[in-house]
Amino acid sequence: MRQEQFQQLVEVIEGVALDKIPTGFIIDSPWLPQWYGVSVIDYFASDEIWFKANLKAVETFPDTIFLPGFWAEYGMCTEPSAFGSKCRWEEKSLPHPKAISSDIKVLCQLDNPDVSKDGLLPFVIRRLKNMQPRISDAGHSIKFAVSRGPLNIASFLMGTTEFLTAMMLAADECHRLIGKITDFLVDWIGYQIEQFPSTEGVLLLDDIIGFVGQQQCLDYVVPYFKRIFGSFNAKVNFLHNDANGLVCAPFLEEIGVNLFNYSFEHSIKQMKELTSGKVALLGNIPPRDVLAGGTAADINNAVSKAIMDVPERSRIILSCGGGMPPGVSTENIRAFIDASGCV
Repeated sequence: MRQEQFQQLVEVIEGVALDKIPTGFIIDSPWLPQWYGVSVIDYFASDEIWFKANLKAVETFPDTIFLPGFWAEYGMCTEPSAFGSKCRWEEKSLPHPKAISSDIKVLCQLDNPDVSKDGLLPFVIRRLKNMQPRISDAGHSIKFAVSRGPLNIASFLMGTTEFLTAMMLAADECHRLIGKITDFLVDWIGYQIEQFPSTEGVLLLDDIIGFVGQQQCLDYVVPYFKRIFGSFNAKVNFLHNDANGLVCAPFLEEIGVNLFNYSFEHSIKQMKELTSGKVALLGNIPPRDVLAGGTAADINNAVSKAIMDVPERSRIILSCGGGMPPGVSTENIRAFIDASGCV
């Protein structure tokens, strides 16, 4: 990410009135390999391919913000691998971690990972170290420490259904497990910041937040996410949850979140009301059916619809409701940017 782009993010978060609403997208392995024309496994295996794919994206679309920017990740496997999850790799589809145990008591006994040595974590750091000079030469820097969130990681270690059931039936063990993962995340994010002093933002991605009720949000989301974000003096505390975001939205300011990417099923106006206009919003057109599968006219109509009933247009970055999905073409991204410039 270029420094001026990060500064624009900060200005949006602070509610500064800009000449036009910026655009931005979360981009990572579901979109980049296919768009760049390589296999998924080659994208993960090669520093060179990874760098060139990300570089092509930022050079093709210099006027939009790609978040978090040169993201070194191994799909959903990155953090679960540090706890010992077996990772399954495919040529053309995304890798996935296998659950360690459906018994939450077993998971509570797992050793705390060493964030400098365990799983795929050292490979994330080394990729960025290897490519940092070339990222800098391209005018960009590493601005975000990134991780999946504690509920998301727990669901991979245990299985989603099993974990959600345990939240209802085994509260004490759930708190122990989420607490263990939270300790890990504070260490992991802190280690990234230590290794890359240019970091000024924290991004957590956790869709499991969207599957809990209000009381569970208060019990299992607010205190742990608040601790993670509160452990760092970041200028941007960015949360991605493109499942149901209505439950967590009223608590985002308390948690410390100041930038939120959420489901396209919730309108910008609705989310502004639920957050009292205090949290910057990244959204919000349908990612798959419109941004990937629609025409330029569909995209133009969706952008207009997303913003037309929003009376106060500060703290908005126009995007899709979630990360950039597979199959989005260069032409459709340009159509989105053009449409956003007209609203």
